[in-house]
Amino acid sequence: VDAVIVGVKSWQLPEAARAMRPLIGAGTAVLPLLNGVEAADQLAAALGPGHALGGLCRIIAFIAGPGHIRHTGIEPSVDLGELDGARSPRAEALRDALTGAGVRATLADDIGVALWEKFMLIVTWGGIGAITRAPIGVWRGMPGTRAMAEQSLREVLALAHARGVPVDEGRVAATLAFIDGVPAAGTASIQRDIMDGRPSELESQSGAVVRLGAESGVPTPLHSVIYASLLAQVAAGGAQA
Repeated sequence: VDAVIVGVKSWQLPEAARAMRPLIGAGTAVLPLLNGVEAADQLAAALGPGHALGGLCRIIAFIAGPGHIRHTGIEPSVDLGELDGARSPRAEALRDALTGAGVRATLADDIGVALWEKFMLIVTWGGIGAITRAPIGVWRGMPGTRAMAEQSLREVLALAHARGVPVDEGRVAATLAFIDGVPAAGTASIQRDIMDGRPSELESQSGAVVRLGAESGVPTPLHSVIYASLLAQVAAGGAQA
């Protein structure tokens, strides 16, 4: 399969796109497995149209040390698909290569919907986890922060609809149910990065909700507060957003 799989943090994508240019031939597919909903567009801008697929991975893991990845939850899986929803030989071949290597990989019926469904989860978990600095088992069980979680999900759902992505209304309840099933000690990667003073994906998560909301005329009051609050945390800690 003539493909490049991109598995970097969102803030590393511009540098990765520049570095991969020698690998890109006329028929090379590029599969981004990044958080957020903008990676495919960014790759298309950097590499030219036609290369980028849509893709996402589901896993809870972190770097425990050099060459040491600790997997702490969720059966790992990959969803991928053409951005226009078409079935293509290259997407099917890449799916088959992944499954042949033991990866649970699926061709999404609508990768745009799948990306936004994951986006709803990560910006809610990451944003609330980062501003509260508390594990998920704490904030999901408190009335105030649980209400924030539902508002967060509804803001992102409204934004998806405004941008023409038909995410089902039932994803709000489904995502809250998923949040309830996560191990109580769970924290989000953006939360850990900000708390530890490392570069984070703030701009591609809450920052993207605020920016895309402004572009689409969708109010995002909660995410505006989360984003501004986390920018202050980042500034105080000396890390990059």
